[in-house]
Amino acid sequence: MNLKRRHLLLFLASASTLAALGCKSLLTRKDPTPNGSGNVKFKTVKSPIPLATDGIPVDEQIQAYSNYEIVDDLVLPEGFTYDVIAAWGDRVGDSHFGYNNDYLALVETDKNQAYLTVNFEYISPVPWLATYQQVIGKSLPVKQVQAAVKSAGEQGINAYSLPADDPLKAQIKEICQAALKDQGVGVIALRQAANGKWERINGGAERRINGLSGLEDGRYLKVTGPGAAVFRKPKGQGYLDGLGERIIGTFGNCGGGTTPWGTVISAEENFQDQVPEPVYPDGTAFDPKERHFGLDRDELSGQGNVFGLAGNKYGWVVEIDPANPEDYGTKHTWLGRYRHEAVAVKVVTGKPMAVYSGCDRRGGHLYKFVSQATVVNPQDKANSRLFQQGILYTAKFHPDGSGEWLPLTPQTPVQPELPSHLVGGELLLPKRPTGGYFKVTQDQEVLDFQKKFPTLDALYTGNSEEKQGAILIDAHYAANAIGATPTARPEDAELHPDGSLYITFTSGSGGSEGSPDKRIFKSPQGEAYEYGWIARIEEESNEPGATRFRWQILATGGEPAEGGSGFANPDNLCIDHQGNLWMANDMSTSKQNKAVPIRVGKDGKKISQPNLSGIFGNNGLWFLPAGADNPTGKAYLFALGPVECETTGPFLSNDQKTLFLSVQHPGEANGMRQNRATETRKFVVKTTDGREFLQTRQVPIGSNWPSKLPNSPPQPAVVAIRLAYRS
Repeated sequence: MNLKRRHLLLFLASASTLAALGCKSLLTRKDPTPNGSGNVKFKTVKSPIPLATDGIPVDEQIQAYSNYEIVDDLVLPEGFTYDVIAAWGDRVGDSHFGYNNDYLALVETDKNQAYLTVNFEYISPVPWLATYQQVIGKSLPVKQVQAAVKSAGEQGINAYSLPADDPLKAQIKEICQAALKDQGVGVIALRQAANGKWERINGGAERRINGLSGLEDGRYLKVTGPGAAVFRKPKGQGYLDGLGERIIGTFGNCGGGTTPWGTVISAEENFQDQVPEPVYPDGTAFDPKERHFGLDRDELSGQGNVFGLAGNKYGWVVEIDPANPEDYGTKHTWLGRYRHEAVAVKVVTGKPMAVYSGCDRRGGHLYKFVSQATVVNPQDKANSRLFQQGILYTAKFHPDGSGEWLPLTPQTPVQPELPSHLVGGELLLPKRPTGGYFKVTQDQEVLDFQKKFPTLDALYTGNSEEKQGAILIDAHYAANAIGATPTARPEDAELHPDGSLYITFTSGSGGSEGSPDKRIFKSPQGEAYEYGWIARIEEESNEPGATRFRWQILATGGEPAEGGSGFANPDNLCIDHQGNLWMANDMSTSKQNKAVPIRVGKDGKKISQPNLSGIFGNNGLWFLPAGADNPTGKAYLFALGPVECETTGPFLSNDQKTLFLSVQHPGEANGMRQNRATETRKFVVKTTDGREFLQTRQVPIGSNWPSKLPNSPPQPAVVAIRLAYRS
């Protein structure tokens, strides 16, 4: 997702210097059986659909792919194996390993020793509710609360307003406490054995930072930057929690990054599911009652409601020093509040620090923070002060391949993008004089808004520091107002050794909350596109503080016959010492292996791309060779994940011999697989030259990973991938 996989040398060295290091890669084998060329040294895993890189001739693809079996396991190339490092429920400090592990950061502190920092993103209700007692050893009042929520109707329950002695409030609090404690961040201690295997040592600075840290234990998170001025306000237009600069917990922790001085950045993503996202012009939060508690078989939402959590304190990045057992995190508000996914840190001696992050929502933006002070010693932990003062910028892409960074400051002109340029034809703008946002669908509405509010200064209130804080708190809507380009879910940002920035844009479809610019994000045929892209940005003179850049698409998702590379919805990136890309993809659970028995409906219309996504099977891990070896963006399938999971957080050890990977939410839709249940489904797939044929696919119903024992609970877990031992 960023520079998280490399120590200082990786930040400063050129690609040629890295090549000279001669580091052995995870790919190095004594008897490689490549089915690609150049530096692809493994035999690819067989995909559910024919690929240009699978080594199967076109004329043999129909026979080879007419039958396919989905396996409920992490499937790797011949010669590779994986070790489960930790799984949901395992002991960590005074708590346990959380749920839906995502971003990983391996900070190696001494020879053969390291701290692995793990994000825990969210709760998958189906498997979590059904197996919580079995895994954690504690029952929850699920049936009672579900019945109350059902009785309350679609609006859910405002548990915050219930009397303190109401039994229902206590039951809701018990469920929400369990769910929020299963989110956040974990630090675990590892050591590498003489045989190369990484193992837990259960000691040192191991700890959990969860969604309620500080509420009961006094381990509040800290805060820096102008947002703190809003939190300190004695009164405002909206809700204040009375805690000032103290912050209760972190949750929705998805992407992240690692600094060259050894701290880890955890990114809060979908906080809006748990607390109100909208704010008032002064940056204060909407009342907790605006995000009611909800619970049914498929949904657990509004977890912050019963605790009265202030929505404006979530949606930030959190810096943590894994080696410091007293560090429970600092939220740096200069980096903005939005649905953060990934953090890439660019550090060059004598230059300001640049930090890149994307907002993972349809129509979300790409951002860059540039520090006011410059870097003196990249390894000095005092560099954390660089997050405390600077400017946050947001990206504007132009169809000609150029781009610029727009500052999110009060003086910046309001010049929203026109709705007619967007896939969905809608744009969300700050609502004034009240708070929140409103939807515009006509270009004239944008022009009228621009006349009424000429700069961001006119949209936000308070003294200079408070106003800047309010802009950062409302970053997504402020970015819409100044004309930042609505993009296609920018889920990862990773710096290449040559200084360029690689970005995954996961999906170009529209949605109710926004959609991308159709002039920039389009299919090979020029249409709105579901399957996503990998792009590259090269900033002017490769300067961290540059305000201009060039962009290009490097690889396109989708079927090979339609101009795609064979994957769907690219997400997390990892770049190895040779500059090769490792990419984990992220198809939504509802689309994985969904039957596609026809491609044209009775009305003669083609089945939509989202409804075709089932052909791509499970999420997995892909390998894209470095640029000169791969000018057309070919992708090689290295791994397929268990049933209904997302593979995420790939992270290479310094010696490049171990790849750590998160396996998130196995069995998310169907929960625990019962009695090896399997279903036969039909798919119309295409050969790489476009011929359609019918495939019969065997699909497990639910998951038993990682134990793989019959009727065992599915558990999110972190694994370490390595070469299998040879006698």
